[in-house]
Amino acid sequence: MANTAGFGPHLTLDLADCNPEKLADFDLVFDVLNNLPDLIGMTKITQPYVFKYAGLVPEDKGITGFIVIAESHISIHTFQDKNYVFIDLFSCKPFDYEYAKQYLIKTFESKSPTIHVVERGIDFPRSAPQRPIPDVRPDVSDATEAVVAQDHVYTLAKSA
Repeated sequence: MANTAGFGPHLTLDLADCNPEKLADFDLVFDVLNNLPDLIGMTKITQPYVFKYAGLVPEDKGITGFIVIAESHISIHTFQDKNYVFIDLFSCKPFDYEYAKQYLIKTFESKSPTIHVVERGIDFPRSAPQRPIPDVRPDVSDATEAVVAQDHVYTLAKSA
């Protein structure tokens, strides 16, 4: 018999007052998209697709990236001249969105985050129990910055 506990969480982050150097860093956006699925127990289907964007409004330039995961997707849209980034993380299974939230806020050094978590598909019929959330992540709760480089996540401790 199907369980109707919902399809899964959709985490959205509107991160204001970010470090513009981080927002303009193509490699950082690629690395976040490449590493975050593993950190929250998701399965990458594709490599990250990341590109620089410059449109009709010059100050809207930035980096846009997307990765397809078996559970759904993760997207990042930076606006380096406005110190802003939009991030969506949608999954058909539970994940530690508190961890993901802290990781992303620290990575982009947001001083003014707005976070929303919506349970999608509340009436979606489930057929099988969900896998437990793995705990394979570094602790970023006491760090001032999370740095992603060469498939590793480094956290820099708060200075005393």
